[in-house]
Amino acid sequence: MPVITHLPIVLRPFGDHDRRVVQAAASDPLIPLITTIPTSGDPGAAQAYIARQHGRLTSGEGYSFAIADAVTGGAVGQIGLWLRDLDQGRASTGYWVAGQFRRRGYVTAALAAISRWGLSLDGIHRIDLYVEPWNEGSWRAAERAGYRREGLLRSWQQVGQQRRDMYMYSLLPPDLAVDG
Repeated sequence: MPVITHLPIVLRPFGDHDRRVVQAAASDPLIPLITTIPTSGDPGAAQAYIARQHGRLTSGEGYSFAIADAVTGGAVGQIGLWLRDLDQGRASTGYWVAGQFRRRGYVTAALAAISRWGLSLDGIHRIDLYVEPWNEGSWRAAERAGYRREGLLRSWQQVGQQRRDMYMYSLLPPDLAVDG
């Protein structure tokens, strides 16, 4: 796993010491519905989540990074580069940031870092990102990182007990001229 720096963040592998941010994310009303974050703040469940992140690369699923503050080193969230459609020249990304760390530029920096790195890998020509229309903070961060909205995918994804619409965003190599 590489370590990628793009101030104010560092993308790095998860460590056992990151259990607290996973536990904090478990209490978020959305994060456990759309990710594999456990629904309890139980330390054992948080540790199991961290162990699963280490297995993502070896299974071929992709790369799962802790988003860490570059100054403190403390984890604030997670971002992944998922390779399910690599045979089509595509990867996708997704992320979460614990509530107490939002609105600090972490998501924009993490998206810029993982996307530029991902597009430098052999075989990746496009990175997709899906964001719920109501999540203005997330889609604005995507746009600041150079992603372009391509449209609305109606009833695209199951989130909890409901089908949800998603905006579809993409980043292509020519889009990299945008400063993230």
